[in-house]
Amino acid sequence: MMEDHSHPKESVQTAEQQSEQQADSCHALNLDKDGKTVRKSHHSQEMKGNLISRLNRVEGQIRGIKGLIDKDTYCDDVLTQIAAAQSALNSVGKLLLEGHMKSCIVERIQAGEHEVVDELLVTVRKLMK
Repeated sequence: MMEDHSHPKESVQTAEQQSEQQADSCHALNLDKDGKTVRKSHHSQEMKGNLISRLNRVEGQIRGIKGLIDKDTYCDDVLTQIAAAQSALNSVGKLLLEGHMKSCIVERIQAGEHEVVDELLVTVRKLMK
């Protein structure tokens, strides 16, 4: 009986496949039209839909606030609506931050990009103003 000494075919990715795979990662770098490096997110369609839906509601709240001001609505009522819109926008920020920490931050740390922690701290400080 003859033994098969052939090696299994190794999976070789083309540059295009590697580029597509990197584009699905938070630590992948893309170039904009001016050749500047730009990071891209990789949210699921479900997450994008959720975020867009929430932002649409915030947008509606802002239009409503503009209408209240136009109608000379009592200041306290307008301020209450502003607080509600701010709260809704903060909710969107919290969702994004959570997803960012669980995926992008973890991936970049695993890739050896420890400077991402400083980037995250700057972002958290901005959110907490």
